[in-house]
This record gives sequence, structure tokens and C-alpha cells, in this order.
Amino acid sequence: MVHDLRLLLRILQGRNPHPSAVILDSRTLPSTPESGHRGGYDGAKRRRGREVHVAVDTLGHLLALVVTLAEVGDGERAAEAARGEGVELVVVRLPEARRGFVLLPRRWVVEGSFAWLTRFRRLVRDYERLPQTLAGLHFVAFAMLLAQRLVELLGKVVSSL
Repeated sequence: MVHDLRLLLRILQGRNPHPSAVILDSRTLPSTPESGHRGGYDGAKRRRGREVHVAVDTLGHLLALVVTLAEVGDGERAAEAARGEGVELVVVRLPEARRGFVLLPRRWVVEGSFAWLTRFRRLVRDYERLPQTLAGLHFVAFAMLLAQRLVELLGKVVSSL
């Protein structure tokens, strides 16, 4: 459903149905007593939990999602998976090290997608026993968000007729 909604939205916005660029990022969801011992430890963020890795297109629409323990990093697995699919993975880095948060090009797109997910209270913390359940709830949330966008876009198209 998420795939079909994404295709419809891209077509209605005059875009190629299949994106040529993807933005990858992850966020760590803190554990709760229900999921506590099942989560890993993210040393960078100093919290226990699961990490949700997402790939979105340049409009912020979900392409893929994987849930892992928080101690699993982003880079190597993504690079290997991309090579396996014949895709060139380009990591955008700053030329010099800086302290604190620095906004990288197109980074705001995936951060916006994470912000949309915080509207769903169940996705702010990891309450689930199984990672598949957590991933499924993310897909349900994205389906609802994309359906809402489709309704808004169709409303604009109809009112302009």
C-alpha cells in the first residue's frame, strides 16, 4: 500500500514514479519494560533500544525500512546492500570536522519523515516485543500519512478544475 501511494503521489506531482535518489538515516527508539532486554545499546546516543533504519525518496516518502538492535551501524550494511543491487551509494560528508549538529544537503527530508512519525504516539518508544511488529507499525503510519497527502493533493487538483 505504501509503495502504491508513493507512486501515485509522485505521478500527480509530475515526478518520475521511481526515484533516482534515496536518503538513508536511522533513529534509536528507547526501550520500555516490554521490550527492554531485547534492545541493544547505542553508544552515540547513550540509550538502549532498537534502531529504525529508513530509506526515503527526495519527497520524504518511505521506500524501505529495517529494524535492528541499536548497536548495529548504518554504513557497511547499506553499502553492501547497495552494491548487491547495482546501486552506487554516495555518502555526503563535510570536508572538515565540526562540533554539534550540522545540516547536510537533503538531510532535512529524512528528518521531516521522522518528525511525521512522532505524531503516532506508539512510535515514539519501542513498546513491541518483535522487531517485525515495530516495522509493520511504521508502514501503517506511513500509509496513513501518504493517504492524507494524496487526499490533500487530489482536493487541490479538483478545486483547480
